[in-house]
Amino acid sequence: QVQLVESGGGLVQAGGSLRLSCAASGRTFSSIGIGWFRQAPGKEREFVAAISGGGDTTYVSGPVKGRFTISRDNSKNTVYLQMNRLKQDDTAVYQCAATTNYYSTNGRRYEYWGQGTQVTVSS
Repeated sequence: QVQLVESGGGLVQAGGSLRLSCAASGRTFSSIGIGWFRQAPGKEREFVAAISGGGDTTYVSGPVKGRFTISRDNSKNTVYLQMNRLKQDDTAVYQCAATTNYYSTNGRRYEYWGQGTQVTVSS
C-alpha cells in the first residue's frame, strides 16, 4: 500500500512558476515509479511526467517539455514537479500516482493515486 499527498498548487499568472510536491508513505520509496497526470474540466486525464524509482530515468510529455521538470528526493520520500513558464492551458487538477513498474506514461499501470492539487493559471 502506498499513500500519496500532493501539495503546492495554487493560482499563478501566465508566465509564472509553481513547484508541486508528491509525498509518499507506506512502501520503500525508491522501489516505486512516480507519475504526474492532470485533468482539466471537460477533458480526459493527461500524462505529464514520470520518474523511475531511482530517479535515473525521467520522461516529460510534449506539451510541457522544456517548461516542466520532474525530480525526486528519496531521502524525503518526495517527488517534485517544477513548472515554469506556465500557460492558461496548464490549468488543471494535478495528481501524482505510484507504480511498482519501472515507470510508465500509461495511467492504467499506476496502482495508487493521490487526491490531486488544483493549478490555475490566469491571463
